[in-house]
Amino acid sequence: MKYKIKSIFVSLLLSTGLTSLGQEKVTTYVNPFIGTGAVESSLSGNNYPGATVPFGMVQLSPDTRVAPDWGEACGYNHNDQVIVGFSHTRLSGTGAADFIDILLMPMTGTPTTEAQNSPEPGTGYQSAFSHDQESARPGYYQVMLQNYGIQAELTATNRVGIHRYTYPEGSDSHVILDLDHSANKGSWGRRIINSQIRIVDPQTIEGYRIITGWAKLRKIYFQIKFSKPMVSSYLTDGGRKHENTAVINGTNLRAAFTFANKDRHPLVAKVALSPVSIDNARQNMQKEAAGWDFDQFVTQADALWEKELSPIQIKGTPLQKEIFYTALYHTMIQPNTMSDVNGEYMAADYSTRKVGANEVHYSTFSLWDTYRAAHPLYTLLQPTRSVDFIKSMIRQYDYYGYLPIWQLWGQDNYCMIGNHSIPVITDAILKGIPGIDADKAYEAVRNSSTTSHPNSPFEVWEKYGYMPENIQTQSVSITLEQAYDDWCVAQLAKKLGKEEDYEHFMKRSEYYRNLYHPSSGFFRAKNADGKWLEPFDPYQYGANGGNPFTEGNAWQYFWYVPQNIPALIALTGGDKAFTNKLDQFFTTTQQSGELNSNASGFVGQYAHGNEPSHHVAYLYNYAGQPWKTQQYVAHILTNLYNNSFSGYAGNDDCGEMSAWYIFSAMGFYPVNPANGIYVIGCPLLEETCIQLPNGKQFTVKAPKRNEKDIYIQSARLNGKNYNKTYLSHEDILKGGTLEFKMGDRPSRWGTAPNARPE
Repeated sequence: MKYKIKSIFVSLLLSTGLTSLGQEKVTTYVNPFIGTGAVESSLSGNNYPGATVPFGMVQLSPDTRVAPDWGEACGYNHNDQVIVGFSHTRLSGTGAADFIDILLMPMTGTPTTEAQNSPEPGTGYQSAFSHDQESARPGYYQVMLQNYGIQAELTATNRVGIHRYTYPEGSDSHVILDLDHSANKGSWGRRIINSQIRIVDPQTIEGYRIITGWAKLRKIYFQIKFSKPMVSSYLTDGGRKHENTAVINGTNLRAAFTFANKDRHPLVAKVALSPVSIDNARQNMQKEAAGWDFDQFVTQADALWEKELSPIQIKGTPLQKEIFYTALYHTMIQPNTMSDVNGEYMAADYSTRKVGANEVHYSTFSLWDTYRAAHPLYTLLQPTRSVDFIKSMIRQYDYYGYLPIWQLWGQDNYCMIGNHSIPVITDAILKGIPGIDADKAYEAVRNSSTTSHPNSPFEVWEKYGYMPENIQTQSVSITLEQAYDDWCVAQLAKKLGKEEDYEHFMKRSEYYRNLYHPSSGFFRAKNADGKWLEPFDPYQYGANGGNPFTEGNAWQYFWYVPQNIPALIALTGGDKAFTNKLDQFFTTTQQSGELNSNASGFVGQYAHGNEPSHHVAYLYNYAGQPWKTQQYVAHILTNLYNNSFSGYAGNDDCGEMSAWYIFSAMGFYPVNPANGIYVIGCPLLEETCIQLPNGKQFTVKAPKRNEKDIYIQSARLNGKNYNKTYLSHEDILKGGTLEFKMGDRPSRWGTAPNARPE
């Protein structure tokens, strides 16, 4: 499949004549269609093209199926033929579906409140559409609904979705509201507990729905304002139709609203959301979406995106800029705002609480993914917002007993393993980001590490020094990841002078050794009796239970000791044995049994489509062969990312896949996400200039003669020779210039023992 760039995107690029760093309007390079659909059986990113603002509560986008499921968890799949409607919440790039709340759909003809997965007219309120009549840019989406000849346009503020529907002249004008539409109700036991639609006046609709699924007991309140008064309406509860009714309650509610179309003006609909109350939805509407100037809202959304994306200016090809700025855009869709304009939010204990002035409460923390690169990117580019992220996590500890594992709409769904709020919090405090109560944070970190919760029985961990598979499934992955979390607890304890805790958690951080099997050379599962599980196959994949490995195999998890790579090298048998094993990892293509659905983007056993592999290409630096890191990072950057609809090698996972690209394209990556060290790889871009929040600039230059110049020949930091294969966070914050000389052959740069990452 060959990707065709949208005409509006092309015209924006062609109209941009600025070339020097610091001057370009970067939103013109963002292509929201990247990663929205798979080619054949590959994964794509699971991204959506609709309208949102940075870290907004509302994600207003088309849904292309009646009941989106795991394969289209964001609600949209480029390969589909119909648009069912436009809903206001969704997940970006995840492998599990939820949200898909409060759907609106315009139509003409006789209104119906049922939809089908069919492009045929008259079979439901859905419509066929063509990608040739569809466009998107940050904060804006447009599509022609072919069954009706309706031009639908979307934009958003933080908490309000805004629609503009242009109906054909002389046609009937209807809008369908569907409160039953959601992600597949067969997933996670999803069902609607209660909902309400209430017609307040001819231009105002209010209501709510309470739904359970991946996140339990989500409450979504809304207010809808129309720019024209409706002339008629009816409400339905399942198969029962209620005309001339102002309010209805139930579990399968829909409505049809009819508007006059004589003035030929488009119909604008504004939908304000709140997780707390209808009154808060009203306040969100009043504060954020006064007036009916749709184009002004589009301009405001674009300005918000420009502000967030422009601190990184790059020099490269148009294709590189398109992929880079789209990736940066994807890192800033989630986490999502969860507090209303008055500061109220629904807490993890379902109570209504309130943040302080100038604070925001956030949710949607896909931490098993995002702690690796996305959150380190936020600490670099968004330290103030990172403080609010961390305060939001600590609030869950206050009301729930431990820090978030995978938090969604304020609730923990316990998905995935480890407790990776811990490295996020530790990283921010160790980097000196102001505004975090370190003692309170340590209380939350320590107690979350000594409190049993799903997938983490504390007493078992302390008793055995590993997770026995017959007690806790996914035992090897949990042992390795929890050992890393414990290392983070130890570092925070050390910073705060808690020496006894430091020693205790450093001991726990070594528990990975207890599952190392010397004769096989892998980390393997044991039962509580200390006996190794047999048979053992290092190529056998696990999913999310019933196997010692989580979304990976023994090969991919072998490398997960980011807190102490030198110790892992020694365990393997030294530099030569370690690099030989890395070579085998990147070249062996053998597979056993059925692959996990997240296994994709292969380079040998390396699977870039899932997070456990993400740091591995950088490990050659630790054993004196940095040119191989440069080789494999360059390969991944240029072969596993593109600007097509299937532009990612796997699920983007709330921006984690994108964050890997951002760091790696700039030339470095946080192998250990909490130690403030960035390991140097292969800079893809000719030049990158980061405008830091402290007012300084850090520039990376890597001029190349051709695309084969992937090997670093030499480096200079602020004019002085630089031979280390890593940077510190402090190096970057000081500002300055790191300049690489690139070539088409490996060099001896960075091979000295003192050049290795700390």
